[in-house]
Amino acid sequence: MERNPPYHFLFIILAISLATMAPLFFYTLYFNSQHFIIYPMTLPILFTTFMSSPPSLELPTNYSQPLDVTTSHNFTKVYDLNNTPTIMHNMEDQELFLKASMVQGIQDYFPKNKTNNIVPKVAFMFLVKGALPLAPLWERFFKGHKGFYSIYLHQQPSFNETLPSDSVFFGRKIPSKPTSWGLSSLIDAERRLLANALLDSSNQRFVLLSESCIPLFGFKAIYDYLMNTNLSFLESYDMSGRPGTGRYHPKMWPIVNITNFRKGSQWFEVKRDIAIEIVKDTKYIPLFKKYCVPLPHGICFCDEHYLPTLLQMLHYKMNAKRSITWVDWAIAEGPHPREIGSSSYNITYEFLNKIRFGSKCVYNGNITSMCFLFARKFLPSALEPLLRVSPLLFGIDP
Repeated sequence: MERNPPYHFLFIILAISLATMAPLFFYTLYFNSQHFIIYPMTLPILFTTFMSSPPSLELPTNYSQPLDVTTSHNFTKVYDLNNTPTIMHNMEDQELFLKASMVQGIQDYFPKNKTNNIVPKVAFMFLVKGALPLAPLWERFFKGHKGFYSIYLHQQPSFNETLPSDSVFFGRKIPSKPTSWGLSSLIDAERRLLANALLDSSNQRFVLLSESCIPLFGFKAIYDYLMNTNLSFLESYDMSGRPGTGRYHPKMWPIVNITNFRKGSQWFEVKRDIAIEIVKDTKYIPLFKKYCVPLPHGICFCDEHYLPTLLQMLHYKMNAKRSITWVDWAIAEGPHPREIGSSSYNITYEFLNKIRFGSKCVYNGNITSMCFLFARKFLPSALEPLLRVSPLLFGIDP
């Protein structure tokens, strides 16, 4: 019997080639009112796959039990060409927010019935004007906990500072834009910080801090507090009168109803799923930018109302509705809380303990006195006394 030519081998080779090349032509389409943006999923972020086992981490010796997190051989993390974490890029906000909203967290990669040593991290996001006068305190706080945190700095673009290469803040400045108090540019900066932090799949909790913030506990206590709850901590309350619903603009209706209009502190901590909702929002943010404006055009401040209202409308059950950052409003200085320096306060361990355990709140359904993990506004003059008491605060050797 005459045999047919081996054309089937050519088809097999062609099929294998197409399967290999297909990922290079996979594009994501994003609809814009003016045009379509088309770009490959693999750019501008490069991924490295851990094929056999995840990279080893420097685990703090004071962790009594290993962390129970999920595993897979397909875990990916953002890396640059030198195989080291990078946070610099040339994306504009629109592209950045879209890209960040599509990056899955580690809980999305792995089945929950498996375990590994891929450690979920806390993203510490510093929204600052320029320098970090309390950096030595934060250096002490982070020491020994590499692999459990990420740091992101949003500073005024005009600010330039050379940091030592061994600083935890070295190379952590994200592409930033100018900000002004009371304007929507602050919300843009917060969303920019969240988006940059979301590009790292291992970041699971996101804390917004300022240059005047300090940690009130050691790293392990704060890490456990955040990782052991399913709630986010973003202050949101219903306030009547001029400082509250009096700032609501009727033209926000019907998208934002006055019954959902909320107020709260700018300084928040949120879970990854909430962070994604914030950066992907295109429905509510335009209204707040247009109608929630300060004097002379209005009496509203975006940073006090946008996020509290957004979470009230989308995920109020997933929010503790309280802030974990303490401030002193007892003697307020205009629209700002009182500043804390060595001349205005006797900064001792006893003073800080009143902040750490002087309140009552609910955590995981139970009443607790551990309500605040951070505090502000501490002046540069507070650094020396803070460093003196830090061994007691952080539980470390002096």
